[in-house]
Amino acid sequence: MIKHLKPAIILFGLLTLLTGVIYPLLLTGLAQWLFPIQANGSLMTDAQGKVTGSALIGQAFNDPKHFWGRPSATAPFPYNAGASSGSNLGPTNPALIDGVKARLQTLKDADPGNKAPVPVDLITGSASGLDPHISPAAADYQINRVAKARNIKPENLRTLVAANTQSRQWGFLGEARVNVLTLNLALDATTAK
Repeated sequence: MIKHLKPAIILFGLLTLLTGVIYPLLLTGLAQWLFPIQANGSLMTDAQGKVTGSALIGQAFNDPKHFWGRPSATAPFPYNAGASSGSNLGPTNPALIDGVKARLQTLKDADPGNKAPVPVDLITGSASGLDPHISPAAADYQINRVAKARNIKPENLRTLVAANTQSRQWGFLGEARVNVLTLNLALDATTAK
């Protein structure tokens, strides 16, 4: 019995060392070397160098001076990365319809003069509840509200939105998108000057 147990214990120890220590350390080291920003969570900093969030997770903005992102259905607070999920409400569910109507009213109240159609991504949440992006149309819809709140020209904001618009990945995957946190950090840095 000891004759069979000894090699099993040695093999167990070697495999634990290899797969539980050496392999994770090797991959962590490679990730830090090849992709340091991504390996550390794609953290974003403001002009003072303070970490304000991750480019991968949406942030809750509701100040008229900032662009707003997609609604989040995570609990107990919006954009909770520990509770990533959608609302799971079907299209005929009255709660979904009421939520969309409330978001629409919030947008209309924030910019009563805006008669443009509201882009769907400003009133519906993403499947994860963490989406950091909005469409260029959603950013464009908010330009007049942000311009009025900051007392700057809408043309300047259009230029800033265009500079922060990411095209399709590799030219064919996904759609053009605007990272709301990146845009708002650029906006704060531009208007702070």
